[in-house]
Amino acid sequence: MHEPPAPDTARLFLALLPPAAVQAVLAIHAAAWRWPADAAVYAGDDWHVTLHYIGPVPRARVDELQAGLSLPVTPFELRFGVPALWPHGLAVLLPMAVPPALQELHDAQGARLRQLGLRTDERPYRPHLTLARRAAQALPPAPPAWGWPVHAYVLMESTGRPESRYRVLQRYGDSGAAAALQA
Repeated sequence: MHEPPAPDTARLFLALLPPAAVQAVLAIHAAAWRWPADAAVYAGDDWHVTLHYIGPVPRARVDELQAGLSLPVTPFELRFGVPALWPHGLAVLLPMAVPPALQELHDAQGARLRQLGLRTDERPYRPHLTLARRAAQALPPAPPAWGWPVHAYVLMESTGRPESRYRVLQRYGDSGAAAALQA
């Protein structure tokens, strides 16, 4: 777990947020897992799919980044269906496939981050939704098969506070578009 950021910095990342209908189905799915007693299961408000982890930046740059990270979003459907246990005790859901428009958005954001003088992770992009930490012995239920149409992304701050882990700083794209669950 990351330490809380220094008061003059903000720990930022770009992400996709599941709409309320998806959060409701995700909550049912998460409740069906058999979690170890010490698992830290994420709350519904914390669920997201990270596009880019930006890391700590001076708060003086936040306004510049909010303006500079605006990119068009080609709508796509993100379908999840693969529960997985990753190293270091992470329980995640993986998409059934990476939509080309998602990879293109990720790549365009990476280029923009570099233009803004920020580092990017050069490893291949592995989109996922983290359900829990400290979950190495968790047993997943049957794989889910649902998704949502993506029309927007957000710039988020990691607060370091357990009661409110993340805060949306800026929305990009058509966040008012239909957000119905796709079964």
